[in-house]
Amino acid sequence: MPTIRMATFNLENLDDKPTEKPALAQRIALMRPQLIRVNADILCLQEVNGQKEQGINRLLALEKLLADTPYSAYNKAFTTADDDDQVLDERNLVILSRFPILEQEQYQHKFASAPAYRMVTAKPAQTQAQDITWDRPILYAKIQLTDSHVLHLVNVHLKSKIPTNIPGQKVNNFTWKTASAWAEGSFISSMKRVGQALETRQLLDHLFDTDDDALIAVCGDFNADTDDVPVQAMRGDVENTGNPKLAQRVMVPCERTIPEPSRFSLLHQGKPEMIDHILISRSLLAHYRGTEIHNELLHDESLAFAMDEKFPESDHAPVIASFEF
Repeated sequence: MPTIRMATFNLENLDDKPTEKPALAQRIALMRPQLIRVNADILCLQEVNGQKEQGINRLLALEKLLADTPYSAYNKAFTTADDDDQVLDERNLVILSRFPILEQEQYQHKFASAPAYRMVTAKPAQTQAQDITWDRPILYAKIQLTDSHVLHLVNVHLKSKIPTNIPGQKVNNFTWKTASAWAEGSFISSMKRVGQALETRQLLDHLFDTDDDALIAVCGDFNADTDDVPVQAMRGDVENTGNPKLAQRVMVPCERTIPEPSRFSLLHQGKPEMIDHILISRSLLAHYRGTEIHNELLHDESLAFAMDEKFPESDHAPVIASFEF
């Protein structure tokens, strides 16, 4: 039976600006071998920035990274701006597939409307609630794996834990005027993160409504650990819903088969965190064979640098799941 490798990798602001440090060439020298080792048939990428060429936004930095690798010939789906179908300036989601991509779509507030909220620490004070929107869409692709197997793939990048800006409450980019404002900024970021998770879960239920045995995978940077609310919202465990009739719709984290000491995709202030995930439906679990996390050379950028100059590698580890069909 053929083995199919599915992977997710946050490339950490992949860009090609003239003043970028480290330069793209330095990053490619270390990251291209990483991608070759991943050896994915399907690869979900996050934080792929766009670059302008003759006034058109394109994924030029990504093209340079993928040059001279098998990925350069893969089918591609990616996020775009609403108005002109060009890629976004920053943090595009990209799906690369050795298999045909039958359909692609992106969702942002289609399944979950933006909640209205009035900030309590803003200065001047807000007199009415405003929409809290999440910046990053969800990227969906329908992929023909074999003659008889179709995969529904969802690529996500949930809001980080960095507090959302509160008007009039920052001294500079890194300094808050009050602890209350910092707390409110963190609350709003949590609202965005869980809102994205809710919208993703609604997309999953939409797919299950069509086919209860659908082969579904959600890959990406969730900015949340396995048992945090955003991931639990997407998982839909029976222990949470209390409804055994929904058991077929549970999404399973692939990293559970990794021994706990090695189960991390990011280091933050000395603490290993598992925030990059591949969640799969029970029907896809029948084909599941194992997971790898390439975290041997992972750096803790939160401790290593007091400035913005980073390691050439990403601060995330690739996560790879293998399947047989």
